[in-house]
Amino acid sequence: MILNKPEEPGKKYALSFTILVHVALVAFLFFGVQWKRSQPEVMEVELWSSRPMPAQVVPPPPPPPPEVKPEPKPLPKVEPKPAPVLKKPEIVVKVEKKKPEPKKPEPPKPELKKPEPKPVPPKDPFKEMLEREDKQREARDLQNKLAAQAETEQRASASRRGLADYTNKIRLRIKSNLALPPGIQGNPEAIFEVTQLPTAEVLSVKLKRSSGNPALDSAIERAIRRSSPLPKPDDPSLFQRTLEIKHKPFEE
Repeated sequence: MILNKPEEPGKKYALSFTILVHVALVAFLFFGVQWKRSQPEVMEVELWSSRPMPAQVVPPPPPPPPEVKPEPKPLPKVEPKPAPVLKKPEIVVKVEKKKPEPKKPEPPKPELKKPEPKPVPPKDPFKEMLEREDKQREARDLQNKLAAQAETEQRASASRRGLADYTNKIRLRIKSNLALPPGIQGNPEAIFEVTQLPTAEVLSVKLKRSSGNPALDSAIERAIRRSSPLPKPDDPSLFQRTLEIKHKPFEE
């Protein structure tokens, strides 16, 4: 705590003198400016002062009060800048193109030697004659074979025609001796197995498949027996001891 000291008696006079000097200096400056604007009147000023005061001991100035440091202003918050996104550098790898290797020259192909013709042995006249005879014999055999086939076909054709003629003769003979019963419906067929003697006389008659009409079956069997002896074929080779006779009451 700082205590107030009592004022010294000479201090008031010194202060008054100082104020007076300052007032005079201000007045001088004011009138000096006015004099420059207009012709001022010459004016003498006599400065005088009161009796000199005895020298007084000036007390040492009080120590300056301690400086009050202002509170430091808070620093503004600096928001951290976002870290820049670093782009991954594009790495371009240069691939050096391989130069094509020069083709190696192909080795020359060896020339193929043409096969030398085999020496032709001298012809044997006896061997040539045998070969010629063999060829002629083969040609004759082939010709005979073809002729035999043609003859067989002709005989078969003639046999078929003679057999058809033989069968037709027997059918007509049986038909001439057939007396049809009344009430026949449709044209049913009956099959008989007939055994004959070499003289073509009927030895036995057997029903293999009925026509479905017993009266018609009996009439056909009687007609076969009445037709004995049966007609013979023109070709004796076509004669058969056992015949299968199919007969219908009406011709189709």
